[in-house]
Amino acid sequence: MPSVPSAYSVLNRVVVAPSGFKESLSAQAAADAIAAGVRRVLPDAEIDRIPLVDGGEGTAVALASATGGRLVALPATGPVGEPVGTHFALLGAGDTAVVEMAAVAGLSLVPRALRDPGATTTYGVGELIRAALDTGVRRVLVGCGDSGTSDGGAGALQALGARLLDADGLELPHGGGELARLARIDPSGLDARLKDTELLVACNPFNVLCGERGVARVFGPQKGATPAQVEELSAGLENWARVLVRDLGVVGTDLRTGPGTGASGGLGAGLAAVGARLLPRFDVLLDHLDLDARLARADLVLTAEGALDRQTPRGKVPAEVARRAKLHGRPVLALAGTLGEGAHDVPGVDACHGILPAPMALADALLRASELLTDATERALRMILLGSRLPGRTDRAVLAGPPAQAPAAEVASVAEAVSAAEAVSAAEAVSGTQRPSSVR
Repeated sequence: MPSVPSAYSVLNRVVVAPSGFKESLSAQAAADAIAAGVRRVLPDAEIDRIPLVDGGEGTAVALASATGGRLVALPATGPVGEPVGTHFALLGAGDTAVVEMAAVAGLSLVPRALRDPGATTTYGVGELIRAALDTGVRRVLVGCGDSGTSDGGAGALQALGARLLDADGLELPHGGGELARLARIDPSGLDARLKDTELLVACNPFNVLCGERGVARVFGPQKGATPAQVEELSAGLENWARVLVRDLGVVGTDLRTGPGTGASGGLGAGLAAVGARLLPRFDVLLDHLDLDARLARADLVLTAEGALDRQTPRGKVPAEVARRAKLHGRPVLALAGTLGEGAHDVPGVDACHGILPAPMALADALLRASELLTDATERALRMILLGSRLPGRTDRAVLAGPPAQAPAAEVASVAEAVSAAEAVSAAEAVSGTQRPSSVR
């Protein structure tokens, strides 16, 4: 299938701003795959790749790169208690360290046979914070996301010097499954440098520690918890919050249901109890990437994530990209591994497109994710260009090349084309005529 010359398109500037696909593609790999699909259709377009991180996997690398900083490699305790090779970032200015919890306690570090959120630990997160403090920084940003734990940050506090004791005065073993037995916290050994450190936690504010929407109930099953374990973990986290408030003298912060307290299996609550500020992750992370200015220059914005569904508006990358793009009137197309309930109702997303050309096993989809994403991008863009040429959709003069004085007309025509493309794509899916672009 021949490439479409850019002279016939108003898509001269394309922003590619995806998140990673969990356990499959990093945000950078997803951006590269999408850009390859764009190149097949618009070889002369200016492509601005902005791989976006949400505090999870890839956060330290992305922020180090964006600020001219560097990574510090070291071993630490992994989520199942064994040493892992990990890292934290020192940002370019030299006064801030970034600790990515997923790099030491992420789900990808938990072998499938050992996925038991009652036993996994955030101990390594505390070790990374201590190592960051050893460099002399006085600000530590902890990125939350993609966790394999549900211990409320208990392990991190133990690594920072707190003693978690049962009714007999014995130290609790690691894991959220032990928190129901917690009787007392001895904070006397906490690292004294924490008092002079600005500790910031970049988290999803929709995640809370306890209650019906508590982190154990919402995310426990994804980490391997049985229904019975979910209830046990929930009860343990309730006890954890109560003892934290009592023994650490927490005032003015609701550790049970405050915004972000459930981040990364409750790590947010544990760090908040020792003075951390829990902040909406995109407010903290995206400022380093100049995202708004780059979106404003786009003719079309492409974003992506593993699953687009009703959870997407609750703090996921595509929803944030779409929200910011709409402040500048930019049209947004979202690509996803799966389209679930609510995929077509994400505010600011003009159209969405699944990357699977046909049913396939999950293992195969994960293995071929880059190829599938590239092919899906090509299919979607060709549909957009077809939609832009349908009778009554737009003015031929605009298609021939938008006048510099009329950017609003340009954006409107592209948005119409995106909507038309979604309709054609849906019709293909129903009729079974959709084919992967690699079959040409």
